[in-house]
Amino acid sequence: MSAEQVAVEVERIRKHFPARWVCLTGGEPLLQDLGELVHILKRGELKIQVETNARHFVPLPFDWVTISPKPKFYAFAPEYKNMAREVKLIVTKDLELRVIKRLRRSFPLETPLLLQPQSNRLWSLKHALNLLEKSLALGLENIRLSLQIHKLVGLL
Repeated sequence: MSAEQVAVEVERIRKHFPARWVCLTGGEPLLQDLGELVHILKRGELKIQVETNARHFVPLPFDWVTISPKPKFYAFAPEYKNMAREVKLIVTKDLELRVIKRLRRSFPLETPLLLQPQSNRLWSLKHALNLLEKSLALGLENIRLSLQIHKLVGLL
């Protein structure tokens, strides 16, 4: 879809769900040329959130940036250090406490680190709770559990 087509679809949806925010996510949105879309949506007085793996920095006027660095290295572009409003870590079998400790040190304390179980799977939830407990025992602050509520209530 073109940027104009996306904007038209957003406005159609807003007639039924009068939201003020649009979240750009799925795959890696910053690998797309989002400039025109972001500017069209901003003209429509919408707030824009982007969820990115943060490997590539794109200077666009986002209102909220969620970064979700990926294994194995959990790397992110340095521009996101003070821009990210939250850091989301998908709790895979390979996520270790040392990664959480490193990322906690990498971002301002007011930026929460969210541990999100992978697809709300029970093994991942147990691993997330274990990592959360260990993080808190070490005195790490602003580490939170994040659940995919839309999946829990059957919206997807």
